[in-house]
Amino acid sequence: MVTNEQSNTLRRLVARVGKGSLIFTTTDDQGQVMMEQYPVNSSITMAANLREALRTSSILSDRYQRTLVMVDSPVLMVPTDLFHEEEKAELYFHAYTRKDQQAIMHTVLPDLNSVALFAIDKDLLAVINDRMSLPSVIAAMTPVWHHLHQRSYTGIHQKLYGYFHDHHMEVFGFSKNRFKFCNTYIVNNSNNALYYLLSVWKQLGLEPEHDELHLVGDIPDEEALLNEARQFIKRVFFINPSGEFNRAPVTQIAGMPYDLMTLYVKGR
Repeated sequence: MVTNEQSNTLRRLVARVGKGSLIFTTTDDQGQVMMEQYPVNSSITMAANLREALRTSSILSDRYQRTLVMVDSPVLMVPTDLFHEEEKAELYFHAYTRKDQQAIMHTVLPDLNSVALFAIDKDLLAVINDRMSLPSVIAAMTPVWHHLHQRSYTGIHQKLYGYFHDHHMEVFGFSKNRFKFCNTYIVNNSNNALYYLLSVWKQLGLEPEHDELHLVGDIPDEEALLNEARQFIKRVFFINPSGEFNRAPVTQIAGMPYDLMTLYVKGR
């Protein structure tokens, strides 16, 4: 028989690290997902916030067998055949401003023949490695890319996706087993979101009468954006996680990002 104390050690902790946000999730003994949005103190570093969370968070007070850390930071996508691990920092800093206190991590996306490079603060990574059980670190978008890549095979029309979170919009599309496009934009309202979406749509040569635009997440001025987009693109859809994931209980948790929902429903 497994006691409560023993069962805690068999569970996995998921920590999602964003710019100014920390979210912790795990499952209880009945397999239900529990989430804690930790109140980040913006006057101290994220590493210091995590240390404080480890001291005060109710979820983090339990013991876990392993930890998955999802990092939401700018990504550089590299084709698998061009990726060399020893060159990843040099490659990343060709695209983004070099910061001495950043470590460059990578997530392999075998279904998409790509490797996602992303940065994490070195002090934060040290806390994760020192204080968390068997941590693995991945790009936060990993489950979304994987799931929507599989979804892109439904129907005969090409699809462009926009995922909104943390005042950003991830725009991406696929061509069979590769990315056709993948980029991130800062968006504060429906107007600049629509501008970027239509620019990418035109760049990819998508057809306004037949191809599809799918939007998901925390969309600014959602109704306005959908209505405006439909003036230019006939087939515009909002992805409702509850309907998409068969009313899975995780979709009813207030404030849970779509990437975390997708992780629990579809896996990495």
